[in-house]
Amino acid sequence: MTISNFNALLAAARQQTQPQRLLLVFAKAELPADSTPEQHSRFLAGQGGALVPLMCVDKAPNELSSMAQLLDESRALGQSWSVMFASAMSGTLGQTPSSADAQAPLLRMVEMIKAGQIGAMIPFDPQGNTVHLG
Repeated sequence: MTISNFNALLAAARQQTQPQRLLLVFAKAELPADSTPEQHSRFLAGQGGALVPLMCVDKAPNELSSMAQLLDESRALGQSWSVMFASAMSGTLGQTPSSADAQAPLLRMVEMIKAGQIGAMIPFDPQGNTVHLG
């Protein structure tokens, strides 16, 4: 199944045989203090920079109706973000993973983003569309 937007991810998570928990890390691009003038120009044009995780949350798919709801929730926290990384945990024996179960994987996702190892996650823009980073 191809995931082209966040609502498609929600639908796919709801269709799995085992209950899922979505793991979401919100990040923004920042320009490092030691950047060159060329890097600064590229950053102003919307390219480059370093991804900095801002906040993370876990949600069961039935806790979200759409990307619009998630965007409203993130805005209520007062954080401006540019990319959200998503992953999922599968339950076992019909049990949805708990928020406590999600904490260690969320922290691993944060560390992976800091290290630039984002290949195992799906990145989305604030409109809920998948984006290509690289």
